[in-house]
Amino acid sequence: MSTTRRKTTTTGHSAATSRTHVPAGTGARGGGAESVDPAELPVRPGEDPWTAAEVAELHAELASDLERLRAEIEASEAAIAGLMRDSNDGAGDDQVDAGTKNINRESELSLANNARDSLAQTERALARLEGLGFGVCESCGQAVGKARLQAFPRATLCVTCKAKQERR
Repeated sequence: MSTTRRKTTTTGHSAATSRTHVPAGTGARGGGAESVDPAELPVRPGEDPWTAAEVAELHAELASDLERLRAEIEASEAAIAGLMRDSNDGAGDDQVDAGTKNINRESELSLANNARDSLAQTERALARLEGLGFGVCESCGQAVGKARLQAFPRATLCVTCKAKQERR
């Protein structure tokens, strides 16, 4: 998945800049927490700089989230397949039974979709941590904040920009 942004330079000409999704583990720095220079990660004024231990902890958390989410998606897909198989066998079911099966199936589909969304966010956060752009707000370009990233490592917006986005 690749998106291209155009931005106008001070001379009024348009220059193409591109953002390319880099799969986790193949970041521009070679991949892994050991390749991340904590000094390169931005912090907000008043925050302590990142330490190698904090970056390693963040990387490990994201990596474990990847595994957990993949297992969760696999389990949801298996449950959905079972529910789809059982839905054709509705002979003798009353309306309540049919409704319950529909609710269960839609619930599992919703859980699987939420897990897929979280997986995509986690993969992107890990790629940004291993590559470029981790900790930089995608809207204003300022630091997202160390405390925010430690609480929610998949954050791509600073608190101010996230609040603006949610008001829309």
